[in-house]
Amino acid sequence: MIEIIVGLVAGLLIITALKFFIELPFKLILNSIIGAAILWLVNLTGIIMIKITFVHALIVGLFGIPGLILLAIYLNFIK
Repeated sequence: MIEIIVGLVAGLLIITALKFFIELPFKLILNSIIGAAILWLVNLTGIIMIKITFVHALIVGLFGIPGLILLAIYLNFIK
């Protein structure tokens, strides 16, 4: 009886881990697309010009407005 319970728990843990690792790349790609759109809108205003690259889009997509502000400060004032 205990073997069945341990097997079920182990199976659920494996399924949960697989679900996480399958969803992760799609989540990163979606966040990058959203980040690239935000960077495009910022570049459209002409106030700040930030080159749209995968890394920049991923930073803005993952961290949002604080990521955009820090990226703008880094690229325009520090670098």
